[in-house]
Amino acid sequence: MERVLALTLESKPADATHWSTRSLAQRTGFSRASIHRIWRAFALAPHRAETFKLSRDPLFIDKVRDIVGLYLDPPDRALVLCVDEKSQIQALDRTAPLLPMRPGQIERRTHDYKRHGTTSLFAALDAKTGKIIGQTHRRHRSTEFRAFLDTIEKNVPAELDVHLILDNYGTHKTELIRTWLAKRPRFHLHFTPTSASWLNLVERWFATLTEKQLRRAVHRSTTELEQAIRSYIDHNNQSPKPLIWHKTADQILDSVARFCTRTLETGH
Repeated sequence: MERVLALTLESKPADATHWSTRSLAQRTGFSRASIHRIWRAFALAPHRAETFKLSRDPLFIDKVRDIVGLYLDPPDRALVLCVDEKSQIQALDRTAPLLPMRPGQIERRTHDYKRHGTTSLFAALDAKTGKIIGQTHRRHRSTEFRAFLDTIEKNVPAELDVHLILDNYGTHKTELIRTWLAKRPRFHLHFTPTSASWLNLVERWFATLTEKQLRRAVHRSTTELEQAIRSYIDHNNQSPKPLIWHKTADQILDSVARFCTRTLETGH
């Protein structure tokens, strides 16, 4: 077993980037089933790989502490909204009707599809309640973002401050937006570090929207797509579920530091 683990973790076959159960069985004399059991016991999966990206933002630590602080200890008489845009959502229709699921057969669809235009969803997630303020636009400019800010303003009681968590996309920082904000001192912007969209809770909601509504749906027009998105938002807001942040800023920073150390130690 130790030999299997050592070969798996410290070497690779001459003709591949990683071991398979077949190739490692040939190398060691173990059966493929034995290799599989050893890998499973130690949670090894040589055939799988994931990507990562580390933020190089010089203000990374300050921004993490700022945003996590809003999640864990929001200010009094204020609303914390996680804001972002899901752009270029395609209205897709398959070239043939779906074959529905039936006993012994999964749902099947054609590989190719017809495109019927795109839309962009501007969304603001209330971090405390899970409610969504959403708006679709055919274009994705600072003009549309300002229109969305108007919508947020109309939906937030006038006596509350508004803290917006958002990324560094250019449309969030134009002169048009700065002028709008200057006239509304109750609005406060908090930017996530570059390459750290995971700090914005609305990204998790976008992932759920994609999984439940967009990935397998058929939309024969952009209007039909936008109606489906609005319907999903309405359904969400009927029984919203807050997305609770658990880790402190110190825990996150310690985890990032350990990951960076491991990355440097590999020498790759």
